Amino acid sequence: MITQNKATQDEITPEIALQFLKEGNRRFLTDTSIDRDYHYQIAQTADGQFPFAAILSCIDSRIPTEIIFDKGIGDLFNARIAGNLVNEDILGSLEFACKIGGAKHILVLGHTSCGAIMGACDMVEMGNLTGLLEKVKPAISATPDADGNDRSSANKSFVDAVARKNVELTIEQIKDNSPVLKEMLKKGGIGISGAMYRVETGEVEFLD
Repeated sequence: MITQNKATQDEITPEIALQFLKEGNRRFLTDTSIDRDYHYQIAQTADGQFPFAAILSCIDSRIPTEIIFDKGIGDLFNARIAGNLVNEDILGSLEFACKIGGAKHILVLGHTSCGAIMGACDMVEMGNLTGLLEKVKPAISATPDADGNDRSSANKSFVDAVARKNVELTIEQIKDNSPVLKEMLKKGGIGISGAMYRVETGEVEFLD
């Protein structure tokens, strides 16, 4: 079992970081997850953290990223918001994770049966949620009909297609709205990619 430190983090490239995530999900799916001593990892990371990746995911309770990627304490930065959207605060968090924290890869993780996507498709309005769901509308507009003309939450195929498009648009927004991350990406210091988690099976489909 390895707890990330400065030396191990420095050796990881953006490509290796993504591979670590892929391998972790395979172990999760096959019940071969690494046996970790979390109390040991707490002690090892008490004086500093050196995660190799940052995950932007939904707040959905069915997507605990350390578990589905078979990672331990100190491995991942996590930014979670309904609909895995991006705003100024999320961008700042990702900039910290990569520029200051040393993470080598940003993974934007959407998922099937996303409640935020469903709400946006149904034009739900409720308090502050209204403004959040507005940010999903570009993905809805950019997604063609699937399985007929029903563009509501009742059409599961459409909802999942919107969720996938939302991941793609979020990646574009990160690149467009963060000069810090855009420059790091240009120089090969980080990678940015997308994925979809299937809540029905636990499998992560990487979109790279």
